[in-house]
Amino acid sequence: MLWSHPERWWWLGLAPLLGALLAAALVRHRRHLAHFAAEPLARELARTVDWRARWLKACCLLCAICCLLLALIGPQWGFHWEPVRRRGVDLMVAIDVSNSMLAEDITPNRLSRAKWAVQELLPLLRGDRLGLVAFAGSSFVQCPLTNDYGAVALTLEDLSTGTIPKGGTALASAIRASVKAFDAGTEESRALIIITDGEDHEGDALAAANDAANTGVKIFCIGMGTPEGELIPAGPAQPGAGFMKDREGRTVKSRLNEELLQRVALATGGSYVRATPTAFGLDVIYRERIANMKTHEVEGARQKQYEPRFQWPLALAWLLLIMEALIADRRRGRA
Repeated sequence: MLWSHPERWWWLGLAPLLGALLAAALVRHRRHLAHFAAEPLARELARTVDWRARWLKACCLLCAICCLLLALIGPQWGFHWEPVRRRGVDLMVAIDVSNSMLAEDITPNRLSRAKWAVQELLPLLRGDRLGLVAFAGSSFVQCPLTNDYGAVALTLEDLSTGTIPKGGTALASAIRASVKAFDAGTEESRALIIITDGEDHEGDALAAANDAANTGVKIFCIGMGTPEGELIPAGPAQPGAGFMKDREGRTVKSRLNEELLQRVALATGGSYVRATPTAFGLDVIYRERIANMKTHEVEGARQKQYEPRFQWPLALAWLLLIMEALIADRRRGRA
C-alpha cells in the first residue's frame, strides 16, 4: 500500500488528543450532575441517561474522524500502466568520433569535452526526445530518439574513437543518418546538433544539409578546435609515435573548418557556435533556439499509476457517523 500524501501522517497524532477531549467532556458532564444534586436525587435525575451509549457514540465519532484523516492521507493499492505523454521537440545529437577529436586544443580533448557538454544538456530537457549518432568515416545511430535520458547518458559514456571502425570524417553521412532517425509527422519539431571539427572527406555535406532542410530539420553546428589547427595524439593506434602521421610520415594537424559548418547551419535555418575552453555553447543553442521551436506531443515510457482508494475510509467514516446519530443515549419506557 502507498500513500499519496504521506506528509499528512502527523494529523493522526491529533486523534489521541481528540479522544482525550471527548472522554474529558463525558466525565465532566457526570461531575457537573453530581454537583447539581446529591444522591439519591442525582441518580433519579439521570436515570434516563444511557452512559454506555454515550461512550459508544464518542467512540464512533472518534473512529469516523480517524477514517476521514486516512482518506485525506490518500491510501493507494493496485495499479495500471499508463503511457506518459509530453510535449517537446525531437533532438538528434551527432558527435564526431574520428581521431581528430583527440586533439587537445580544448581541454582535456575535443571528444571528452563534447561528451561532457551533452551530459550537461540532459537536465535542461523538458519532454524532448533525444537521440545520439556517432560518426567518423561512416555513421551509426547509437541511441534512437527516447525520453529515457539515463539510457542516453549510458550510451554517451561508451563513445570513443573506436566506436566507428572506419576512419575519416563523413559529415554528409552523419546528416543523412540523423534525418532517417526522425519519426514521420514531426517536421516542425526536428533539430540536429552536430559537434565536429568540420572536416569532411566526402565533400557533399552541403547537399545533405539542403536535403535535411526539405524535411524540416534545423541543423545547429558546434565547431571544435581552432582554424590554426592542433596536432593529434597518436593514441593506442600508434604506440610511442607521439602524434599521428600520414602515410608519408608527416605529422597530421586537425583544423576547424568553420566556413563549411556555417554554410551547413545556414542552409537549414540553424546556427553555428565555436566551442571554447570556457564556453561550449550547447546550452545557449538549446535555450535560445531549440527550446523555442514548435513542439509536438510524444509518448514516452509507460508509467505505473496506482489506484486511489480514499473512498473506502471515507465510506467507513460516513457509516460511523450515521451509527453515531442513530445510537440513542436516553433510555425509553421509564417514567
